[in-house]
Amino acid sequence: MVQSVSVADFLNGSGPILDVRSPGEYDHAHIPAAISFPLFSNDERAQVGTCYKQQGRDQAVELGLALVGPKLANFVAEAKQIAPDRQVRVHCWRGGMRSGSMAWLLETAGFAVTTLPGGYKAFRRWGRQILAEPKSIISLGGMTGTGKTAILLALVEQGEQVLDLEGMAHHRGSSYGALGLPPQPSTEQFENLVAIATSHLNPHRPIWIEAESRQIGRCRIPPELFDQMMQAPVIQVERSRPERIANLMADYGEAESTGLIEATERLRKRLGGQRTKEAIAHIESGDLEPAIAMVLDYYDKTYTYDLQKKRNVDIYPVNITGMNAQTAAQAVCQAATVHLHDQQLASTPSLP
Repeated sequence: MVQSVSVADFLNGSGPILDVRSPGEYDHAHIPAAISFPLFSNDERAQVGTCYKQQGRDQAVELGLALVGPKLANFVAEAKQIAPDRQVRVHCWRGGMRSGSMAWLLETAGFAVTTLPGGYKAFRRWGRQILAEPKSIISLGGMTGTGKTAILLALVEQGEQVLDLEGMAHHRGSSYGALGLPPQPSTEQFENLVAIATSHLNPHRPIWIEAESRQIGRCRIPPELFDQMMQAPVIQVERSRPERIANLMADYGEAESTGLIEATERLRKRLGGQRTKEAIAHIESGDLEPAIAMVLDYYDKTYTYDLQKKRNVDIYPVNITGMNAQTAAQAVCQAATVHLHDQQLASTPSLP
């Protein structure tokens, strides 16, 4: 018997998740960890949709059956390879005929099948609810090159809760942020990744998130989360300029000059024509350090400007010059413990 469950139970269930939507729908965005298992190809889906609009539901169903019929045995064989224990979870766009048909077929072939009422649309609604839940966020701030990403990774090793937005976005958050990283997901897929990651965190314990602008490359931070980030206290790490330049050299020193030049060109309006020309000349000659120093001046001004806008947010500076990521993580944890404890005491009404 096919079992229908809630989104949370579906995500925590047994067996691989089979996404029976078309490859195009899956490629745009999908439940993380789901496997593309399309009932229709992109072209077949378009044919059925056109038939539905022009001739009606009955004709569209008949066309769908004609297209799917020859593939039934292949579906079963492929599902056996994916799920040898014959337990699968199946969903489509809104829990309709596509997932129902595949669930019927696989159950007939001896599979234990779980479906998701409301399909992928229900998962999306669940994700927005997860992101909107109040969280105990601590924002890790600091100028470019202070090593915030390395500190976040060290915080994870030390047992802290971290939401690595840049890691999920495949982008470091600057004009140079995509260099050397995989292609970015769509904003919708980024939201899915963030929702799943957030669902595994305890909202009552501190959650460390790097201070970000609303966009990380082309990925937009979900507003339900971004609004909470803007209200969170900031532990701001400070590191000497030579160390910051060295960190950026480590990040981008092996990048191809073409990518570095293209990223620098995108900053031309902000850097100015002359400084852009000089920075590119340094990159072309293989002398990256002075180019980084020039660009760093721009990013420092931008960061300072953004920081000044956070008038209603508590900001606690921590100097981590000379510290490695592990020691810096310990320092920011200690600072957060002290400052947030003092903040809590200050907000507690005194007894009469």
